[in-house]
Amino acid sequence: MAENTTPKDVAEKTEAATPATAPERNKNLETEFGTTRIDDVVVSKIAGIAAREVSGVAALGGGGARMMGSIRESFGASEDVRQGVSVEVANGTASIDIAIIAEYGVAIHELAEAIRRNIMNAVERMTGLSVDRVDVVVHDVKLPREEQESEDTTPAVTQGQA
Repeated sequence: MAENTTPKDVAEKTEAATPATAPERNKNLETEFGTTRIDDVVVSKIAGIAAREVSGVAALGGGGARMMGSIRESFGASEDVRQGVSVEVANGTASIDIAIIAEYGVAIHELAEAIRRNIMNAVERMTGLSVDRVDVVVHDVKLPREEQESEDTTPAVTQGQA
């Protein structure tokens, strides 16, 4: 005779047949001699520097972050390379969100892909983490005229003054 099975029976047999999936270990960071933990701050600094290296990136961060950066720099603080970068590291994997201002004239979709590749290469090479995603948000486009205006407002250094 045929065996009567219910959906509950099928689910129970399937659960018994599949082992519980534990998060996969990152063998670069977990060895038999110990583990290495990399803070989000480290990854965000690497990602921020890697994004700035890509030609076509005018700045990182949205309007508010850039304004706070300008205020911070006016008081003599150095530029925050983490500006516009958000990182989450879990189980040896990093997820990165980055906000940029693109230069006018660049192909934004190609720029975003170049940023992704550069960030992924830098983070994976320097940390051993695997990067599962890099999300790029383009907040603005820097126009050529804006660039000229910022150069015009920069005070000129005359000869003999330092």
